[in-house]
Amino acid sequence: MRGLLLRLSALDADAENAVRVIGFFDRLITERAGLDTLVRTTAELAGCPVGLHAPGQGLALRADVGGAVTTGSVPAKAAVRTLEGGVQVWVAREGKPAPLDDMLLERFAIAAAVLLEHSSVPLPELGDPALVELVLSENIGTAERSRALHLLGIGVTAPLRVLAATGEVAGRSVVLGDVRAVLVTEDPVADPAGGRLGVGPALPAIEAARSWQAARTALRYTSDGEPVVWWEKLGSLAHLAEQLDHSDIAALPDVKALDNADPDLIITLEALCATGSVRQAAAALHRHHSTMTARLARAESMLGFELDSASGRFRLHLALMLRRLRDNAG
Repeated sequence: MRGLLLRLSALDADAENAVRVIGFFDRLITERAGLDTLVRTTAELAGCPVGLHAPGQGLALRADVGGAVTTGSVPAKAAVRTLEGGVQVWVAREGKPAPLDDMLLERFAIAAAVLLEHSSVPLPELGDPALVELVLSENIGTAERSRALHLLGIGVTAPLRVLAATGEVAGRSVVLGDVRAVLVTEDPVADPAGGRLGVGPALPAIEAARSWQAARTALRYTSDGEPVVWWEKLGSLAHLAEQLDHSDIAALPDVKALDNADPDLIITLEALCATGSVRQAAAALHRHHSTMTARLARAESMLGFELDSASGRFRLHLALMLRRLRDNAG
């Protein structure tokens, strides 16, 4: 179907070809296609970018040929058809318009008007938790996510972080499984009450599902000693979470060695990695540095490598973080 309109126009912009364009949109209406499908397939038909702008419903959809539906404003040089209520459909073709472009815009506008009425996007009576769940769902289209954000009073391009919390955190939220998902427009400044917190990256609100996935990854790297972890600060560790499963991590010799350590020694080793020096770790744990030295010597014997070098500290930190990743997998 890609570029069908251009091929029809090249043959003859006659009634027969116009009827084929009308039939294309009639099928979408009959099947009650979603707005994402309408915009994406219209771009395929037209062979150029097209879009649907419904500011009163928080929708600003566009699609390029062969691409996914995204958000975007009406291009300055686009051909536009305006519907009742300020809804607009547009076609942005480079060069001269195709002979059937007027027909395309007319039928695109009719289909948009009908499908907006029948759209399965969330209704205003839904409460905040249901809307937040829709915003974070990976199984809905751009139109549904845009509508949910609109009803929450959040612009689709506004910076938004998603938090994954095991405690109470202020903000619009919903409990998904055993984790609370929280939408915040400002950086969190407080620890979750009685729990842990994974902080997703700040992204345009329309990409909230991606921030939510990253927040859950960050949550897996938290511990009692480090209850808040920011995804941006994980670096390559964030991507390791996608590559390694529980058995991969459990089989690593350094992780096995740490599994044999008592909890107090694990706390000591995490303090060493967090502070970078024996004296600072001792101060953080309210212990004398000589006691720390003895405990670290025992840890070196157990681990099989020294902890007073950069490479040794890196190896220890990696093993500790991978151990957290494994233990928080559920």
